[in-house]
This record gives sequence, C-alpha cells and structure tokens, in this order.
Amino acid sequence: MLIVREMYDSDVKEVAQIEEKVFSMPWSEEAFREMIKCPDAYYVVAEEEGQILGCCGVRNILGEGEITNVVVMNEYQNRGIGRMMLEYLLEKGRNAGVEAFILEVRKSNENAIHLYEKLGFVTEGIRKNFYEKPVEDGLIMWKRVKQQLENSDYN
Repeated sequence: MLIVREMYDSDVKEVAQIEEKVFSMPWSEEAFREMIKCPDAYYVVAEEEGQILGCCGVRNILGEGEITNVVVMNEYQNRGIGRMMLEYLLEKGRNAGVEAFILEVRKSNENAIHLYEKLGFVTEGIRKNFYEKPVEDGLIMWKRVKQQLENSDYN
C-alpha cells in the first residue's frame, strides 16, 4: 500500500539517490538535510512496502509556498504518485495559511506540466536558460488558492 508521509533524516540518502537517477542537476544529501530541518519547509516521501518511490517539498515564504522538489523514480512515474504527494503538500500549505504556490519546471517536461495544470497551476512566466545540463528555459507556474476559491463561488 502506498503512503505519503513526512520525510525523515533516515530517508535522505535514498531520496538523494532517486534525484541523482532522475535529474541532471540533483540536490545533495546535505541540501535535503538542511531543508527538512527548516521550520518553514515541509517534505514528504511516497513509500510502498518500505521502499521510497518519490519525494516532494514546499517552503512557506511569507505566505507563498515554493514547491522545491517533485521527484518520482523513473519506473514509478505516471502512476499518480507525484499527484498524491503534491495534493498532500498543497493541503498542508493551505492549512498553514499559504495562499499561493509557485514552482519552476523545465519547458520540455510535458508530463510534469500536465500534472501541475490538472492541479490548478497556471504558467505565468518563463525564466530563460534557467536550467543547465542541458540548458533550457524554465516555466514559472502559480496556483493562487484564494483567487481560485473566490472564482469558484461564481461557477
């Protein structure tokens, strides 16, 4: 059974290994350790039968939630795991008073962009040459919770 739970220090090595396999510019173990100790950050893992399949994190910066990582092992992608982790974090953020979420994504990462759009994120800008290895533009995507709630009252 798949569960989403808080990330612990004991998970960091495995999460960093997943990042290394999936991303060309992965976060280090030290970066993850620093973030999970940060009082304004919340990181979760998706776990099944003791194996970590992915990780997702958000930082609350003055009421805005910066989604910093969304990663799922290659062989488990497109199974709803990323969505589960993000929905969990979005709810946590809303409960903590976050009214808007932001993230960056590679322009070519169509699967991730599709997921973010399904969750209500909208592309609002481009960061030219934001990514390296290979150099690529990053899309800036926002999900403005308060605005979406107000708009839903009229539908």
